[in-house]
Amino acid sequence: MEVRVNKDIKEYKENMFFGLTLRQFIFSVLGCIVAVILYFALKDKLGLEVATWVCVLGVAPFAALGFLRYNGMPAEQVFIAWLRTKWINPRKYLSQPASYYYEAMEESIAMRQGSLTRKELRSIRRRDRRQTKAEAKAKRKSGKRRRR
Repeated sequence: MEVRVNKDIKEYKENMFFGLTLRQFIFSVLGCIVAVILYFALKDKLGLEVATWVCVLGVAPFAALGFLRYNGMPAEQVFIAWLRTKWINPRKYLSQPASYYYEAMEESIAMRQGSLTRKELRSIRRRDRRQTKAEAKAKRKSGKRRRR
């Protein structure tokens, strides 16, 4: 005799009716009821073939609600999550790539290409040194204020 034990308790599903869970059984019965109603209502008006296709389309939502799971969520939770992401809270993410290497090497690249002269490069370096000194000085002042 073999007894199957799930590794994770979350994966356990109790089969109640014909090997189906209660949720699957309820939606299967509802789908069959809808299919029978649609078939008898439409077979004389649309013909046998079209009526059966309408029955299939009528049962599809019940089959989806009862049987489909995506990332552990039932179909109605997937639909609600889709509504939230597409219509309630839509966000557009803009990708703006940055090349840190190019930014660091921009001056030397420009100098090699001849678009910067040595004089312009020296003035850029002086400006950068002044900025770093000013930042260090501001940092020291803020540090002294905190100590008091």
